[in-house]
Order: sequence, then structure tokens, then C-alpha cells
Amino acid sequence: MTTKIERRIKIKYRVRSKISGTTERPRMSVFRSNKQIYVQVINDITGRTIVAASSAGMETMPKKEQAAKVGELIAKKALEAGITSVVFDRNGYLYHGRVKEVADAARNGGLKF
Repeated sequence: MTTKIERRIKIKYRVRSKISGTTERPRMSVFRSNKQIYVQVINDITGRTIVAASSAGMETMPKKEQAAKVGELIAKKALEAGITSVVFDRNGYLYHGRVKEVADAARNGGLKF
């Protein structure tokens, strides 16, 4: 029997075998911990993080609102860096709750995926 973490990692590797970030269309990766949410826009060809945002310092608001703020922030930073289109990497998490909030807020902020 696999644990929840092992299951997520298995899904993560399955998804990552199919998607990869390029210079024109980098990968937007979401990491969700119990307290924070982190988003990075990554160029997998060079192995560099182009822009990143996290919910650190937003502990006073509910987690879903934090996720929406992080989505808006990453979209703003990406557009400033000249990125308009990304590949969304949910990192093995279900597309639900905070992960969905980040994606929707990033879309509303101007990113295309």
C-alpha cells in the first residue's frame, strides 16, 4: 500500500514525463504545503527559474485567498519578464482548491495555458 506522498510523487513523475518548459513556453510549477503555496515559472531547457512567488507573509488571510494572490503575483511577474504563455504543472496535486485558485488567478492576470 502506498502512502499519500508516494502516490503524489508517482503522479508527479507521470505528468512530468509528458510536459516540459521551453524558452517560449516555460513550465509553471505549483507546490502546496500545509501552510504556504509556492509557484515557479521554470525553463527546463536551461534548468533555471525565471520568476517565483509564494504566500509567505500572507498568513492573515484564508488559504484560498492566499493562493489567488499568489496567482495574480506570478502572472504580473511573468508578464514583466516577457512571458505570456506557460505550461501548467500541478505537481501531482488534484486540480482543485488552492491549486485551481492559483491557476484561475494566473489566467485572469493575463497568462495563457
